[in-house]
Amino acid sequence: MCGIIGYVGPRRAEELLLSGLSRLEYRGYDSAGIAVLTSHGLFLLRRVGKLENLRQAVLESGVSGNLGIGHTRWATHGLPTEENAHPHLDCTGKIALVHNGIIENHRALREKLLKNGHIFRSQTDTETLVHLVEENYDGDLVEAVRKALAEARGAYAIAVIHADHPQEIVAAREGSPLVAGILPQEGFLASDVPALLPYTRTLHFLEDGEVVRLAPGKLEIWDRRGIRKGPNFRTVPWDPLSAEKMGYRHFMEKEIHEQPRAVADTLRSELATPWEEGLGKLDLSEIDHVYLVACGTSYHAALVAEYLWEPLLGLPVAAEIASEFRYKGPAVGRSTLVVAVSQSGETIDTLMAVRGAKERGAKVIGVVNIVGSALARESHAVLYTRAGLEIGVAATKTFTAQIAALALLGLWLARSRGVLSENDLQELKEELSQAPRLVERALELGPAIEALAQKLYSFPNFLYLGRGILYPLALEGALKLKEISYIHAEGYAAGEMKHGPIALVHEGMPVVVLYSQEELPDKVLSNIQEVKARRGILVVFADDAPPELRELGDHLVLLPKASRRLLPFTFTPALQLLAYHIARLRGTDVDQPRNLAKTVTVE
Repeated sequence: MCGIIGYVGPRRAEELLLSGLSRLEYRGYDSAGIAVLTSHGLFLLRRVGKLENLRQAVLESGVSGNLGIGHTRWATHGLPTEENAHPHLDCTGKIALVHNGIIENHRALREKLLKNGHIFRSQTDTETLVHLVEENYDGDLVEAVRKALAEARGAYAIAVIHADHPQEIVAAREGSPLVAGILPQEGFLASDVPALLPYTRTLHFLEDGEVVRLAPGKLEIWDRRGIRKGPNFRTVPWDPLSAEKMGYRHFMEKEIHEQPRAVADTLRSELATPWEEGLGKLDLSEIDHVYLVACGTSYHAALVAEYLWEPLLGLPVAAEIASEFRYKGPAVGRSTLVVAVSQSGETIDTLMAVRGAKERGAKVIGVVNIVGSALARESHAVLYTRAGLEIGVAATKTFTAQIAALALLGLWLARSRGVLSENDLQELKEELSQAPRLVERALELGPAIEALAQKLYSFPNFLYLGRGILYPLALEGALKLKEISYIHAEGYAAGEMKHGPIALVHEGMPVVVLYSQEELPDKVLSNIQEVKARRGILVVFADDAPPELRELGDHLVLLPKASRRLLPFTFTPALQLLAYHIARLRGTDVDQPRNLAKTVTVE
């Protein structure tokens, strides 16, 4: 969940490390640190809070070197203190290590190492690793790391440097992402692509079990059995400008406005992607039920797909929270299709759900945004979203791109199963092609939604209601608001309001209702009347405004008309803008909300 950066080469390592960590801030963190090899040995600096605190300390120290590792930490084991921040040093002060993930048997390892005379300075699980490397070191840093990791259980991405090895970084991965890149005289390492975009877009994505030695212009790799293998370099189709705000106040605002392009690029890729990425090779003739597994915003996209797919495929389709799915003993077998949805392709709960399903014989299709990610490698077939780099922790353009990809995948599945004629297929594809323009038209309502936010931002609680395909959008709207504004917000199926949530409605409760002529308008209008009778503050997002609705609504945002299948592309951008402007007015950290990380790689 945290950020790792590593560098070896002729540049000033401390400057490159700080620059890389700044590009990883979006992942979420509460402390940061670097270790740089200088002419006097390893130099360690760590600070709690924002990266600027570390940057100032580096400037004041005057540290300079050509080899180093850096880290932004999101606390799991131990409070967010300077002692618990990474990197961690061994007892000799010659070995420095950074780590993402969780070492599950760290208590037993700590007890063993304490008995052997090691001195611990933190409460973290990570520090056990650096002492294990020290325990196993006899001149070969790669072998010491391999032996140390053989004793550890859990998930990790680590980077290790040693004062006696001034030209190498040793790194390893098991469950947490790492990428490496080289230039003729340089080596780069990071936990995510954005940190390396200014230097190279040609990267090796480490696979689980790999241990690598990174040196200037050289990358050596061993698999979990210790067998040497060659790198598998991939070119990432992003440029460094993707990580700039381009005049917007926040990355989230920029990414909200990039949605027409993200949706268009995802839809445009449909002509080649299903066949290139292996969908066309899957035999789905025996499939009798479908699970969509995901977490967070991706789960809401999966719920949208459930509403789109079930009537289209004529099969039971269920969206499942990945962290629950893997433990509930699901009915999964050879006749099951599992569609795993993840922006990063590294979400640990989704990955574990996929691995469990594959063990039982299920076919797996991944819907991901990152080429070469773990989920892409684990899946039998992959459909890539084309959203580009997303910096804001709260997902925006990746959500609408996921819906576009899932809508396309649903059509492909229906065609492959023979339940959709060629004429119907072409009509639905033509309908879907309208989505980017609908997103644009919804974004044109930005000034009106900003004015609405001025009237609502001081309220402490919100309720979001929707029916049918608008229900998952109500969930997503509430999630966006709570993520970035810290306002308590809940999304509900509108028909469930009388089964509990109506008890919360009073004159100080804004109730955001999603209304469409395409989804049970009469029943939703009845829900609106129930809110009005209890003096709730009615905030209605609607694609039509009959007289009765105009009379009842305290605040009305009129959206472009769209067919039922395209409603996510009009309601979603509007709800994102409402959350964004409320958060901005409340003065919260929109791009890096407290306690949140962009990619969740630990359970």
